[in-house]
Amino acid sequence: MLELRKDVFDCITSYALESVAAVNVYNIKQFYNNLPVDPYIKDNYRFRRLSHFKVVEEGLIKLPHRALYQAKKYNPLLGNVVREFAEIEDELIHIKDFQRIILEFFEFCKICSTYTEVAVHQIRTVAYPEKMGNPAPEGIHRDGVDMIGIFAVNREGIEGGETHLYKSKSDNPIFTKILNPGELLVFSDRNLFHFTTTIKALSAENGVRDVFVITCPGLNPEDNKGG
Repeated sequence: MLELRKDVFDCITSYALESVAAVNVYNIKQFYNNLPVDPYIKDNYRFRRLSHFKVVEEGLIKLPHRALYQAKKYNPLLGNVVREFAEIEDELIHIKDFQRIILEFFEFCKICSTYTEVAVHQIRTVAYPEKMGNPAPEGIHRDGVDMIGIFAVNREGIEGGETHLYKSKSDNPIFTKILNPGELLVFSDRNLFHFTTTIKALSAENGVRDVFVITCPGLNPEDNKGG
């Protein structure tokens, strides 16, 4: 496992893994209990919200509601589908720990992208006793953005959920790790593919994996239909 500081991040061959000490995940993990089910995934094991923000010197400005769109070449499962998700709750957005996550990710965006807006996907994957949860049902993939960050908020009652990075779909992974609460993984979506393995419940109770997936920029239906 290789950990890199922002001052040596080269946007092509690098990725960064940080433990964001300034963030207390206990202040934000409760907001995953009120996520709407993702209607585009069968079996009701994924729950999701999505909001877009512009990053300015003073902090974050929430942008108007926007749908999510990925071209088929990036998402063979749900490509060419305009997807609508509920916005992230205002109470969560106003919490300093949430803002610190986004701003820490954006420090890498400033190195590798000219965009000043980000999309924040709040995602819960559930493992039921009789059924595993799949954080990446589209398989090994890229998203069609410049930069991606995965921040782990909570994992409870599960095994699995290991995140992988690849130089190509046919290569062995160059990074494999279960992300623990408080850890932020940042990488270039233009140069690396990513995937997360399925999660399995450890007992007769449901297990959960809660993350923020942050992209720079977001995926706008009007901007990406030709992609």
